[in-house]
Amino acid sequence: MANIFCIANQKGGVGKTTTTVNLAAGLASIGQRVLMVDLDPQGNATMGSGIDKREMKLSVYDVLLESATVAEAALWSATCRYHVLGANRELAGAEVELVDVERREKRLKQALVAVDGQYDFVLIDCPPSLSMLTLNGLCSAHGVIVPMQCEYFALEGLTDLVNTIKQVHANLNPDLQIIGLLRVMFDPRVTLQLQVSDQLKAHFGDKVFDAVIPRNVRLAEAPSFGLPGVVFDPSAKGSQAFVAFAAEMVQRIGRM
Repeated sequence: MANIFCIANQKGGVGKTTTTVNLAAGLASIGQRVLMVDLDPQGNATMGSGIDKREMKLSVYDVLLESATVAEAALWSATCRYHVLGANRELAGAEVELVDVERREKRLKQALVAVDGQYDFVLIDCPPSLSMLTLNGLCSAHGVIVPMQCEYFALEGLTDLVNTIKQVHANLNPDLQIIGLLRVMFDPRVTLQLQVSDQLKAHFGDKVFDAVIPRNVRLAEAPSFGLPGVVFDPSAKGSQAFVAFAAEMVQRIGRM
């Protein structure tokens, strides 16, 4: 049975896509079978996984509209060693087209059932807004991984996200829970970041992952080459941190 996780945060620019593709590559590097689902019409996670979103014949859009299966639409990224259910601009239209259809918030969940035994992890990159696309991700998932910067406004955004997850848990997906908080773009030289990190650990306890992703130039450069940092430069501190995070994820799932 696949472990299905959303990487979500309603605040933009916190590194959701970077976290998704690097966690996928990190899990693949330690022998896990991974499917990465891009639910953002910008298609950044698709491009960052070595797949050209302009060349795709089928995408997650077709899966949501039930005109293709996950098996038909998913592409193998040979460089990253995981499957990609990609997204492009077409996906923006799915918001409108799903408004009047039945089971609109559970289309992705039903599609993933067919490939449940083929993967160890399914990672879903969600857009920053609480849209029908994000709702499909949250209804499909067993849990949410929250990447966040250790800054004051990030704490406010986290409160909104926790409330959203509670609502989805109560009304649509009783399996949904917060798996953990991942501190990203972390700079230990900044006193405020250390203080916010301590606040997170004090309030959320073991929900805060031990792994910390440092601010790293190589991670930032990697998307321009269409690769996760873990593949682009495995020796970089940021890449090594993501591989350590992947190992912690596998260990944590084993204890759940």
